[in-house]
Amino acid sequence: MTSTLVFTDMDGTLLDHHTYSFDAAKPALNALEQKQIPVIPTTSKTFAEMKVLRDQIGLNGPFIIENGAAVYIPHGFFKQKPAGTVWVDGYWCKAFISSKNYWLKLLDKVSKEFKDEFTQFSAMDIEDIQEATGLDAKSAMLASQRQFGEPVLWKGTNERKQAFIKAISDRGATPLEGGRFVHVSGNSDKGQALAWLVAEYQRQNVQKVNAIALGDGKNDIAMLEAADTAVRILSPVNPPPEVKKEEVYTSTLPGPQGWNEMLTQLLSL
Repeated sequence: MTSTLVFTDMDGTLLDHHTYSFDAAKPALNALEQKQIPVIPTTSKTFAEMKVLRDQIGLNGPFIIENGAAVYIPHGFFKQKPAGTVWVDGYWCKAFISSKNYWLKLLDKVSKEFKDEFTQFSAMDIEDIQEATGLDAKSAMLASQRQFGEPVLWKGTNERKQAFIKAISDRGATPLEGGRFVHVSGNSDKGQALAWLVAEYQRQNVQKVNAIALGDGKNDIAMLEAADTAVRILSPVNPPPEVKKEEVYTSTLPGPQGWNEMLTQLLSL
């Protein structure tokens, strides 16, 4: 017997890039719930953001935050305590990298070399975060509560951005370019987190997993390559990410419309 798990990016994939609405994905979300197929957010968003978003969307399974920095699993999703986890804020948590303070110290070391070329999240007030992200005040406050990494809003040239990425990489960071920010954190990615959760699911349920992953950006590549089925969701702002996989599906519609389109086709919902 095979179980299906759906791993999904949020911004620009399940959520509309401009409005953050998921209305267009509701038919597929409802069908997946009826078939008891878990939808697992796999996102750059924070724990605080995801606790609110999961309730809004109606999801109650595991979720992966901050580009694969940690997996949170609600009590009861597995019969046993998941391997290598600790109990944090009402969830089993598997963390893959150092906490945020480590990366703030690293950014401090390169700040003189790139003076005035970037602004880091922790130095921005709520209004600044709103302006950079398009989020409302409450959502911006939740986005600022990062635990494992630090987003950097790049203001310099693309050439200088590559120099910045090299400088922080040389100091041990593994930066990821997202839609609007460079995420500075450790050697974790959405693919590693997906693989860990799939392995734990297989271990506890003694059955094969078909992992479907959906994403629209560069920081989704590792997740798409780690999944059994990779689905690129059309973006209104970025070209589809380049995925090294024999078979890759690409939606014809953007964001949640594409999400609904592809899962309806793939799973005959």
